[in-house]
Amino acid sequence: MEKVVIVTGANSGIGLALCERLLTEDSTLHLCLACRNMQRAEAARSALLTSHPDAHVQLLHLDVGSVQSVLSAAQEVKTRYSKVDFLYLNAGIMPNPQVDINAFFKGLFSRNVVNMFATGEGLLTQQDRINSDGLQEVFATNLFGHFLLIRELEPLLCQAGHSSRVVWTSSSNARRSAFSMEDMQHRNGTEPYSSSKYASDMLSVALNRHKNSQGLFSSVICPGLVMTNLTYGILPSFFWTLIMPIMWLVRIFTNTFTLTPYNGAEALHRLFLQSPESLDPRAKYHSLTSGLGTNYTQPRQMDIDEEMSEVLYSKLIELEKDVRRKLVMKNSDKNTRG
Repeated sequence: MEKVVIVTGANSGIGLALCERLLTEDSTLHLCLACRNMQRAEAARSALLTSHPDAHVQLLHLDVGSVQSVLSAAQEVKTRYSKVDFLYLNAGIMPNPQVDINAFFKGLFSRNVVNMFATGEGLLTQQDRINSDGLQEVFATNLFGHFLLIRELEPLLCQAGHSSRVVWTSSSNARRSAFSMEDMQHRNGTEPYSSSKYASDMLSVALNRHKNSQGLFSSVICPGLVMTNLTYGILPSFFWTLIMPIMWLVRIFTNTFTLTPYNGAEALHRLFLQSPESLDPRAKYHSLTSGLGTNYTQPRQMDIDEEMSEVLYSKLIELEKDVRRKLVMKNSDKNTRG
């Protein structure tokens, strides 16, 4: 039976580049673009079918920042497919990123310039907010919604005699220093993106510990520094005009500046070709591009504490129960008023 592949956030950037590469690799797979904006998703589907006219490409409305949307989308997936082979968790947000201008110019002319651009460490802060489910928006979109999706799709992911893969798009900005177990939603901090990405790294490790025996394997990738809508939103356009020549110059000397979505999708594509047993569950697989433009993937060990990842997993299970309970009460109240 043909592979079933679901990609969240597939309408643009790295997600769309991945879809193009997957169809080029295997034109028989059943590809599902799980997106929040259906107009953009339809445009992405049309573009893919233009280059792959015989491909099986379906759309799925999914806002991973909404519990109800995740539950509805998961139910739809279960009616369409009998199994899921690959679940690429690529959707993510970094709302209202702000740059410390003094730190930017100081870092621009220092030895730390490459690390500054590659990770945003000491440079970026974001403004988060609470969503309609009472969760922090970045946490809900980048981590919890995807966790809930995995939980809902376990019947299709965990089947006897069948291996399935979950692949998280993480970041070099995923730093342990930004995450606090006492504040896992990052309500009190200024780096919710970094916190959520580090949490997804930990969750991947915990998923392997709990689900490998059931045939589910989880991996984490870093796309490198890619110029996408998310990246361009960090600085005003005139800044990018000024610094892009510098970035292309720096790219000659550092392999983390992948820059294009196609290059950034290298690790995501590479993992599609690997057997899950051959992968290191504690490694993050980095998309890299040489100065001559050659793409390759390199695993690097993550700074993850096993006990800490287990605590996070347990907390997410408890939060899932609480969110489901509140949703039942909310729907019950609506029915009563109706």
